[in-house]
Amino acid sequence: MDVWPVSIEKLDNGKNLNISFDDKSEFKISAELLRVESPSADVQGHGGPKVIVKNKSNVLINKIEEVGNYAIRIIFSDDHSSGIFSWDLLYDYGKNQDKYLEKYYNSL
Repeated sequence: MDVWPVSIEKLDNGKNLNISFDDKSEFKISAELLRVESPSADVQGHGGPKVIVKNKSNVLINKIEEVGNYAIRIIFSDDHSSGIFSWDLLYDYGKNQDKYLEKYYNSL
């Protein structure tokens, strides 16, 4: 997939990320989803099973940093900052966020 962001901003005091892509898609993705599905090794379980991150309904996005020209790093209010969110991953989270959140809530 070759989508590129046109704009990225945090909304609602960091409760959501709004991202617009060059294919005219626009998504409002919750900080909770981004935090519990972080692509970081400590969440995705690289070397072991995926970790179910609990109690993140109130987590906020504190800061967004560019990573090269392919991704962003999000610094969350719980100090988590090791995930690198590629454009394709953010597009997928935006397009399928209901599915991801349903799966997450069912796993709790």
